[in-house]
Amino acid sequence: MLIQAVMNAPAITVGPAMSVIDAVRIMLDHRVSGLPVIADDGNLVGIVSEADFLRRGELSTERKRSWLLEFLTSPGKLADEYVLSHGRTVEEVMTSEVVTIAPDAELAVAVDLMEKHGVKRLPVVVQGKVVGMVCRSDLMRALANMPPKDKLPAGDDEIANAVIAELAHQSWSRNGFINVHVSDGVVELSGSVFDERERLAAKVAAENVPGVKSVIDQITWIDPYLGVAMPAPNTSIETIQPPLA
Repeated sequence: MLIQAVMNAPAITVGPAMSVIDAVRIMLDHRVSGLPVIADDGNLVGIVSEADFLRRGELSTERKRSWLLEFLTSPGKLADEYVLSHGRTVEEVMTSEVVTIAPDAELAVAVDLMEKHGVKRLPVVVQGKVVGMVCRSDLMRALANMPPKDKLPAGDDEIANAVIAELAHQSWSRNGFINVHVSDGVVELSGSVFDERERLAAKVAAENVPGVKSVIDQITWIDPYLGVAMPAPNTSIETIQPPLA
């Protein structure tokens, strides 16, 4: 799926000379958590977000340090923090280095950028002009609107083969010995793993195969350091929701 399919367009923007209070009101009125900052020539020059308004003098939420930490903090950093907490215009508090994305990029690219740079939103830009915004909530909305897969396996053998194929495809499952048995749509997982976290991953892999009604966990965890075998818990997942596309 491409960014242009989930982005908000047109983007709500502000100018660098706008007051901080007006920018906050726009964000509240439109229920957005960040705004691209656009210069008079239409080019993107920054972004302002909720995080920029947390440490404000008006709210008495400026960052406070002990005298020792204050002494050890560089004057330049203290000056930056003062501007952020007392700046009157968007230009004074905005982030100038903006991470952007193109409308024809894949969603996976947006997720990688958000994780790498620790941001929650990305301006969608074409030739320096902002054409939209994509946020984490847009990705969640796309996930919620995914239709269930229509094609269901024909029988137990096909379900078992699909589970085995998925486990074989995942590198985390290659250290253990997971067996798969299917009866009337109920998947029973047995065998052994050497990392307890692989147990849940195997159950999730089975749950996502169309046609699975429930998953019974009979996997034994073997502690690779002590050589102690821990039997499987007596649990099963009774209801399986239709898998996402």
